[in-house]
Amino acid sequence: MQRIRIEPFKLIGIEVRTTNENHQAAKDIAELWQRFMGENILEKIPNKEDNTIYSLYTGYESDHTKPYTAILGCKVKDLNEIPEGMTGKQFDGGVYIKTSAKGDLMKGLIVDHWAKIWQMDMDRAYTTDFEVFGEKAQNPSDAEVDFYVAVLE
Repeated sequence: MQRIRIEPFKLIGIEVRTTNENHQAAKDIAELWQRFMGENILEKIPNKEDNTIYSLYTGYESDHTKPYTAILGCKVKDLNEIPEGMTGKQFDGGVYIKTSAKGDLMKGLIVDHWAKIWQMDMDRAYTTDFEVFGEKAQNPSDAEVDFYVAVLE
């Protein structure tokens, strides 16, 4: 685990409101990924900084047991042009705990790592948490994904 400061950033992508209750988020977020890939959303995002995909969690009603919004998208230079059906958001940044997981994306890598994060002793801020799918996540059966969890300063 590494404590780092994340600078504010802007993101454009697609979103879903979900909850971890009854494993609903696993289903909703999997469907969001299918839509992201199936509709080639990556290519439709304007002004993106690069092709790194962010899976972002924000708008928490309380903690990880209550509803929140999941957004799949890319960092962008500005929010001047948001395509229809997509969302654009500005995030404040802040202090984060960074962890990484390596393994098969199709075998629960993300869900399993979040289960570990939920057990960790940290003062979570429940502002915006995210995963980064960069170069090391290109091979789904042997991916390395970075997780960033907002904590209180």
